[in-house]
Amino acid sequence: MKKLYYDFHIHSCLSPCADDDMTPNNICGMAKLKGLDIVALTDHNTCGNCKSFMAAAEKQEIVGVAGMELTTSEDIHIVCLFEHLEDAERFSSEVAKYRVPFENRVDIFGEQYYLDENDEVLGVEKDYLPIATGLDIETATLLAREHGGFVWPAHIDRESNGIVAVLGTLPDRPEYTAIELNSAESFDGLAESIPSIKEKAVLVSSDAHYLWDINEAENSVELDAQSDDPKEIRRALFEYLKSFK
Repeated sequence: MKKLYYDFHIHSCLSPCADDDMTPNNICGMAKLKGLDIVALTDHNTCGNCKSFMAAAEKQEIVGVAGMELTTSEDIHIVCLFEHLEDAERFSSEVAKYRVPFENRVDIFGEQYYLDENDEVLGVEKDYLPIATGLDIETATLLAREHGGFVWPAHIDRESNGIVAVLGTLPDRPEYTAIELNSAESFDGLAESIPSIKEKAVLVSSDAHYLWDINEAENSVELDAQSDDPKEIRRALFEYLKSFK
């Protein structure tokens, strides 16, 4: 078994709310400095920088995971992670069909940069990415799972776009086997009001929009990986995630 320190919810500069310094190489470099072993890129409603991020992670000798923070039509955020980059990119193309065209106001929200593996700008996204998609929470979750994704509700301990804040509870459907917290200390209070949370696996991630927000090496997973090869680590991670009951 390998004990790996993680942060599974990080935004690049493709998310307009993230700092322009959140480039693939900067993210992976900071994660390495902080002692993390495995990190996921989860921009708003797109996996557009995941390919560059995966290449940057390989250079830093950490394990990168392709992902997305999807905004449902109810304005709930869910995290979708993928073992294979190709599945993430196919899912991203599907989600793009449900994005609402709304031109980004750079003066208000900031720019949205597509970068290559050397952090050079490839292009700029013109539509504002974080806006709620046309996918309701059940359809969005099913779509991600159909593309091989593992899904959980994001930062349920926050009022902004958390499933508990929006719906008042953690619903039975869609069924999630894991939940995400921004702070591990919030678990007990949530569990008092929503006992079903005690039955879920808990993942603590940063939702980092700035380099200094990326988690320290405090939260870990134990993976049954046979080698240090990133593909093997990702395989073991998704085997671990899908073992949650």
